[in-house]
Amino acid sequence: MMTEFIIVLITAQKEEEAVEIAKDIVAKNLAACVNIVRGVRSIYRWRGKTEDEEEVLMVVKSRRTLFPDLKDIIAAAPETLVIGTGFSGVMKV
Repeated sequence: MMTEFIIVLITAQKEEEAVEIAKDIVAKNLAACVNIVRGVRSIYRWRGKTEDEEEVLMVVKSRRTLFPDLKDIIAAAPETLVIGTGFSGVMKV
């Protein structure tokens, strides 16, 4: 059976929050690695307004089978922390 790997993108408003979430994800073996990228500029619609803010991007390298548990950690984060989540492509190995 082949393993399906995924990349999950999460944005946070502050690096400290991103670090805490990344450590939690890795400690629970829900990802092999989480990269934290500073200085991401996000432009998005929120509550009828266009927002333009600097954020921190987390690149989570995981497996498709772990996504439900990973999603639970993301959902438990403060509303202001998680702006968007999704996964990109599935690579089978």
